[in-house]
Amino acid sequence: MALDNYYLLGRSGLRVSRLALGTMNFGTGGFHGPYGRTADQAGAIFHTYIDAGGNFIDTADFYTAGESEQILGKLIAESALRDRVVLTSKFTNSVDPGNPNAGGNGRKHMIRAVEDSLRRLQTDYLDLFLLHTWDRITPIDEVLRTFDDLTRAGKIRYAGLSDVPAWYAARAQNDAVPMVNLQLPYSLAERTIETEHVPMAQNLGLGITAWSPLASGFLTGKYRRDEVEGVAGEGRLTGESAPSRSWSDQHWDLLKTLQSVADELGVTMAQVAVNWVATQPGVASAIVGASSPEQLTSTMAALDFDLPAHLRADLDTASAVPAESVYRMFTPEYQGWLVSAGTRVGDKPAGYQPPVLNWS
Repeated sequence: MALDNYYLLGRSGLRVSRLALGTMNFGTGGFHGPYGRTADQAGAIFHTYIDAGGNFIDTADFYTAGESEQILGKLIAESALRDRVVLTSKFTNSVDPGNPNAGGNGRKHMIRAVEDSLRRLQTDYLDLFLLHTWDRITPIDEVLRTFDDLTRAGKIRYAGLSDVPAWYAARAQNDAVPMVNLQLPYSLAERTIETEHVPMAQNLGLGITAWSPLASGFLTGKYRRDEVEGVAGEGRLTGESAPSRSWSDQHWDLLKTLQSVADELGVTMAQVAVNWVATQPGVASAIVGASSPEQLTSTMAALDFDLPAHLRADLDTASAVPAESVYRMFTPEYQGWLVSAGTRVGDKPAGYQPPVLNWS
């Protein structure tokens, strides 16, 4: 299992696993409670990941109303693993309804959030602290100054962003001590970040961590199309708490291609989907969750095979997002016709910069 191969996160010296453990379901309280796991169940999942060589763990202050951090803190402390893991938490969402300063990205909330997270996680520092969501109103220089102060105070080692516009991340990267991480939704069913975010991150040194690489379970193949309800099957995409989302003809056709690729390789649809995300340009790590150790073990096996170029091309075609508006002008077809006028022009030849691997 390839979790014991580590790579640098963005433009930093921080080594992380290519699959990160998402712990949104650790605990049974709050918004995420319906799919939560008890402390004992979460512990089994946690140790399965650690035993496989994984070191990159993702949580947030509002996951299961703080239980996720509490459970993680106890697990890490009891296992004496604090120096082994790269511990990530996030802030933005309100933790105290009715209090306007208990949410958002202002300095007051940022400092409160990190202090509360440190207490729940039983540690004196976070390896990575992320702004969870752009709140649209807090001045960016206030956020960046606070990140810098928290770093200087030793409360965080690195800073990053999650779920922000590409222009916001670019400005943050140019105005302060560099961010190292950009966490975004990315899957075969959701490729819109390729338009702006991925090239921006590649150019400015932000390692992307992809959340929901299975599109909330849609890409596992366990759901079927229902003409009345839209989606049928057991899981997060059905029932009263299901996320509001429509699935197009392209999405359902994509499942057929995904199934075909999985059958040809002798693996599961979920493993193909995770492999595709984890090996996409700009992606440092894919965040995977699990409801059981067995499910996590199966997911981690997604890195045990290579996705052949012709099968990746099939998946790329089936999941492609057409370029719209001004972005049509940046396609190879448009530029080959009008900008390069039929000549063959590229930035660098293949093999120009091979990877540096510190293993044989």
